[in-house]
Amino acid sequence: MIIRIDQKSEEPLYLQLRSQIIAAIATGELVPGQALPSVRALASDLGINLHTVNKAYAVLRDEGYVLMRGRSGAYIADPCEADRADRAQVELAKMEDELFELALAHRARGGGWGEFLECAQRQAARAYGAGERSEARAERSAAAFQDAAAPDAPCEAAMGGAL
Repeated sequence: MIIRIDQKSEEPLYLQLRSQIIAAIATGELVPGQALPSVRALASDLGINLHTVNKAYAVLRDEGYVLMRGRSGAYIADPCEADRADRAQVELAKMEDELFELALAHRARGGGWGEFLECAQRQAARAYGAGERSEARAERSAAAFQDAAAPDAPCEAAMGGAL
């Protein structure tokens, strides 16, 4: 896994690191049980403060992506473990709230329902298609999303039940 830190970005370094680790988990580049580099090693490799890496790992732990095993270090959490499943429900509710806020902001700027759904669909295809080799698979997912997206449907139905 290659991590790139942009010192000139307005996004804090620890969030850049967090985002890249989450993306690597999502694409299968990092798998459950896999050890992350030590805080000191990663900080040294990236040329950043070790407290920055420690903060990123702590956020990932709090969000359920990483397990901290004392002196053994940080490991990618297994999404099938019971405590991670509970955390997933909390994160699902948080995501729904954030989507609602984004939809309201889009509507307030004069954006339409269809435009919002198209944008959400593109981003979902981008996220779920990132690790796939088959464009057809991404197109099938996008088609399923479109078929399920009825104007009055709750979030679960609009996302094809995948949430």
